[in-house]
Amino acid sequence: MALPDDEFEYFFDKPWSDGLPVVIPTEERIADMLAGASRDPEEFIGNVPPANEPANVRSVAIHAVMAGCKSDYLPAVIAGLEAVLAESFNMGGVQATMHSAAPLMIFNGPHGKEIGLHGASGCFGPGFRANATIGRALRLMLMNQGAGIPGVVSMSTFGQPSRYTYCIRENEEDSPWETLAETRGCAAGDNAVTVVACENPKLVFDDMSSDPEHLLAAPADAMSYLGSMNALRRSDLVVAISPDHAKICDSAGWSKADVHQYLCEKAGKTLGELKTGGGFTEERIKDLPINVDLGDDSFFVPTIKDPKDLMIIVAGGIPGPISAVMHGWNGASRPVTRTFEA
Repeated sequence: MALPDDEFEYFFDKPWSDGLPVVIPTEERIADMLAGASRDPEEFIGNVPPANEPANVRSVAIHAVMAGCKSDYLPAVIAGLEAVLAESFNMGGVQATMHSAAPLMIFNGPHGKEIGLHGASGCFGPGFRANATIGRALRLMLMNQGAGIPGVVSMSTFGQPSRYTYCIRENEEDSPWETLAETRGCAAGDNAVTVVACENPKLVFDDMSSDPEHLLAAPADAMSYLGSMNALRRSDLVVAISPDHAKICDSAGWSKADVHQYLCEKAGKTLGELKTGGGFTEERIKDLPINVDLGDDSFFVPTIKDPKDLMIIVAGGIPGPISAVMHGWNGASRPVTRTFEA
């Protein structure tokens, strides 16, 4: 088929774009992309909700081309799509919500490093092709095959910048601890992706604390603000600890499990504080998977209702006295970790 006079405007007009120009997926480019994964192009991956258009390896390759991926990124793109299509992730709900949550992809293992996925300085920002285009490929599929178009199916009140792309690699090289994938049951050295529906990062600055308890007080506070999904619901939450902050904890003898336990215990509000706003109702408190004394305003309600809901990673660069908190959507979506072959 001959290309239109202005192929870029053609893709905008369809609309088959996320609002930015796309790389035109010619047959030659699609074939080159498919060479990046030893998978049958017709292999069915899944139906992309809520439109439930079927995705196969070839359609993933088409969107990877459009996003600007290199061919060796394709296994990561496929793995990301497979993860968000898991029933427990509830991609249809994430697509349609009034909230702004987006699928955050966190990669572990050698393949991410080999293809240039970045987890150090500036990892959530621009400048890293693998991060930018792998996340963008997923978003294009969610829009073009899942109909996640703002104001049509996606009813997000504001959206968020990470709905363009939300993809990083954990900074394994500068971490003193086991990886996220390992804490979620994968073997050391596995190529894995974990997907979590969450908000943009909220930064927590501390360049003075020298012991873990003082250092982690600020992330615990950031985890528990009124109006967050985590305050009154069971919801996932990701804390990205910078290498500098992780070093302070490790030097004091704190393991990742120690940090995890401290944040689970420290982050939260009293019942009286929750009653002051943020969508409080007694019914929401009664629905929590914990017992709360509704007659005691001093009762402490933890932000993390189930320890499995809190994920800790090491990310960001050196120097960096800053960590980040990413609040989740709600209990209707659960994080998914998948291993994959590169």
